[in-house]
Amino acid sequence: MNRIGVYTGSFDPVTLGHLHIIRRATRLFDELIVGIGINADKRSLFESQERIELIAEVTRDIPNLRIETFDGLAVDFVRSCNAAAMVRGIRPLTDIAGEFTMMMANRQLDDSIETVFLMADEEYAHISSSLLKQIAELSDDDSRLAKFVPAAIIPQLREKLRLR
Repeated sequence: MNRIGVYTGSFDPVTLGHLHIIRRATRLFDELIVGIGINADKRSLFESQERIELIAEVTRDIPNLRIETFDGLAVDFVRSCNAAAMVRGIRPLTDIAGEFTMMMANRQLDDSIETVFLMADEEYAHISSSLLKQIAELSDDDSRLAKFVPAAIIPQLREKLRLR
């Protein structure tokens, strides 16, 4: 039996925290699908295809990883992937309440899908896409930015912010 897990998020852009959860989750599942949620109402920095390419670039060495986009409910996407588990990364304790609420709603929508919570390691617990965008806008020092985002995507991030 092939154990499939799905890690959903906006990944706009992928952070070191996301990458850490991806690497850990690929050890738990035969296949991990990173599901990039597309929300037409949300103003994203990167287009969906760009986010796929950025994640692919920094996960090139992970053989059991697939990257897809979806719109709609994450639980429906997980079901469409024939997965039995949704992976969620937890940062500070304040994430737990929101993630617990979402997990309970997802169980109401489809009780066959389990939610697997992976607690962020201390060095990644404070990282968010919005924080790293703020740092990128206020600092020209790439070594500072590399503490939050994979170094390989810094040029694309800088270019996007310059064009914005």
